[in-house]
Amino acid sequence: MGSATLDIQTPDGVADAYLSTPDDADRHPGVLFLMDAYGLRPQIEQMADRIAEHGYVVLAPNVFYRAGRSPVVALEGIGDPERREEVFGRVMPLVRGLTTEQIVSDGAAYLDALERVASGPVAITGYCMGGRVGWRIAAAYPERVAALGGFHVGGLVTGGDDSPHQSADRLAAEVYLGFADNDRSATPEQIAEVDRALDAAGVRHQSEVYPGAAHGYTMADTPAYDEAAAERHYRELFSLLDRTVAS
Repeated sequence: MGSATLDIQTPDGVADAYLSTPDDADRHPGVLFLMDAYGLRPQIEQMADRIAEHGYVVLAPNVFYRAGRSPVVALEGIGDPERREEVFGRVMPLVRGLTTEQIVSDGAAYLDALERVASGPVAITGYCMGGRVGWRIAAAYPERVAALGGFHVGGLVTGGDDSPHQSADRLAAEVYLGFADNDRSATPEQIAEVDRALDAAGVRHQSEVYPGAAHGYTMADTPAYDEAAAERHYRELFSLLDRTVAS
């Protein structure tokens, strides 16, 4: 396993990113790993490494780079129920401040950087808000993204004209969505709406709710972590990657 920190030039500045690669010197398919709201940190790097061990070049950018280099968000108190709102208070302004225009613009720079070191088509895997960011990028660059995995993703259906699900017809990627159970950001009604949009667009996809798994179930550094659900996520992700972008 090899790893490095990359600086990616975007129209708005420089995004720091973590790059993880398999041991051999061959070129491998690329995976763009889009972090959850808690940011680029050791947990994200460990997950990227595990995907790289499966034979992929994995790039995990700091999507909050406009606020500084990682770590952008201090996670002190995340395990304390009495301090969790304090952590959310630091995170949510960054999440809300990331516009669709910024996501699309940054996405081109991330894909350019990944394609310079990887081979063949690219896949995206995204977590929490990262799944929504990944959807935006895959819809903006359908010719460049062959697969999209979203895990404990929320906010795909909103009341706005710019709701992500309304761009389903611009996706060319195969889509897998592993939703959290009882997630206020992905209700059964919203999940059904996403499925209807994907069906209508003719997108090959699968949506599943992981029973009993909370929002954030893949993240071992948070109280939401669910080992069984996290391992299921890896199985589903590797299956998606192996049938869409594996060389």
